[in-house]
Amino acid sequence: MGLFERYLSVWVGLCIVAGVVLGSLLPEGFALVAGLEFAHVNLVVALCIWVMIYPMMVQVDFSAIRDLGNKPRGLLLTLVVNWLIKPFTMAALGWLFFRVLFADWVDPQSAGEYIAGMILLGVAPCTAMVFVWSQLTRGDPNYTLVQVSVNDLIMVFAFAPIAAFLLGVSDITVPWSTLLWSVLLYVVLPLVAGVLTRKRLEGRGDARQLNAFIQRIKPLSMAGLLATVVLLFGFQAPTILAQPQTIVLIAIPLMLQTYGIFALAYGAARVMKLPHNIAAPACMIGTSNFFELAVAVAISLFGLHSGAALATVVGVLVEVPVMLSLVAFANRTRHWFAGNELR
Repeated sequence: MGLFERYLSVWVGLCIVAGVVLGSLLPEGFALVAGLEFAHVNLVVALCIWVMIYPMMVQVDFSAIRDLGNKPRGLLLTLVVNWLIKPFTMAALGWLFFRVLFADWVDPQSAGEYIAGMILLGVAPCTAMVFVWSQLTRGDPNYTLVQVSVNDLIMVFAFAPIAAFLLGVSDITVPWSTLLWSVLLYVVLPLVAGVLTRKRLEGRGDARQLNAFIQRIKPLSMAGLLATVVLLFGFQAPTILAQPQTIVLIAIPLMLQTYGIFALAYGAARVMKLPHNIAAPACMIGTSNFFELAVAVAISLFGLHSGAALATVVGVLVEVPVMLSLVAFANRTRHWFAGNELR
């Protein structure tokens, strides 16, 4: 785990502060950047998102799907959590907190946008950081690769319909064309670019070239993430300074969702008697989110200054420390899975 990954929550926190300060001091500059749009997509943010996502997609090896039949129960657990449980519990928590518990502190329009951001986080299963969580829990690396590959394929087809359904249920108007274009722009195109890049490097017959390329471009992913955070909080600076409690209000249901989903998945993995090196990555990928995609889609659907975009970025700040605490818990409870056979 590199320096940036290890202290990601610190860097994100510093970028939040930097964004708010710069947004307050240079409002005209951020307004100029916000105006650089094409088809409701901000070009500067889109570039940052692409820089963030592309290195992750290069790491995905779809040839690993041929091992789909190995250890199918762990894969089934993650797929059920990712696509049949997590999106719906996230939507339910968003509604409970912002329509009921926090209703006196948040206006209805902002509440709807925060719920939308939470939904987008819940519908986007994690891609890149799962490799980090799996490594820290001594998970099976080949199994983790299969998990990521299968989830990315499903996400291409399932993200837009599930997101649209849940946003509609939450009484939020869904511009279908924008949602589909977002999936094409931020999932399909970088995924194809990553596959083509990997195929070209692997075609040279030297795996070291591929590994060296991935290591070279990894810092770009973190740079893109941090630049996006600075921009988003710069755009949101007036709102944040006027309502600083908003960050806390958004963080509370996000933390409950993360811990709750992990508890459900980890308990199910123990009941299913999965080996720990399968159970841990299965639960991690079912718990964490592809926050880069959620941020990009929130911006495309609701705008740079929206509460939805703010909620997805708060998701970044919350997820890293919470996931590290879950990694520690999984390592301390390894003996719960002792004696389970690999299958």
